[in-house]
Amino acid sequence: MRSGEELDGFEGEASSTSMISGASSPYQPTTEPVSQRRGLGGLRCHPDYLRRAPGRFKLAQVVLALIAFICIETIMECSPCEGLYFFEFVSCSAFVITGVLLLMFSLNLHTRIPQINWNITDLVNTGLSTFFFFIASIVLAALNHKAGAEIAAVVFGFLATAVYAANTFLAVQKWRMNIRQQSTNEYIRARTESREVDSRPEIQRLDT
Repeated sequence: MRSGEELDGFEGEASSTSMISGASSPYQPTTEPVSQRRGLGGLRCHPDYLRRAPGRFKLAQVVLALIAFICIETIMECSPCEGLYFFEFVSCSAFVITGVLLLMFSLNLHTRIPQINWNITDLVNTGLSTFFFFIASIVLAALNHKAGAEIAAVVFGFLATAVYAANTFLAVQKWRMNIRQQSTNEYIRARTESREVDSRPEIQRLDT
């Protein structure tokens, strides 16, 4: 039988050997937080976007477009029907596209597709929705038959036009701010590069 000192020495060597092998092993336990892993489980709501003006405008646009679409769908008879069909198409398209953008921004899904300029996409959507909602509301107001559903659709159509117009104004301001920031960054980068060239005498000797 081995003595107690021999057993203690054997256990110490085994523990030190396991520590060395564990440190040199490439299969280390991951320390990546679960919240940072990719996948559907990483989808999270972005409440800060919904609290700011763009998020509130998007939410109001979706609600108004949906109400306008529901109002126009309750009309069973029309003559002529061109204005009604045009308003129906505009309200449905605005509801779907704006709803998709609201989900993309509120869930931060747009950050996973950096190839798309989302500021320009939002600007184009709000601008076109403002124009077409305004035209569709005017046409429906001129061709309606004084029915309650038609009047309600016209009212919500003009309300949606106003909200889309306000969002368009904010989108244009943000777009201009981004352009100014990019030009400022390019100017600062060019100034920094020129100062680095002036501070290096070996580059000046090569140029001469």
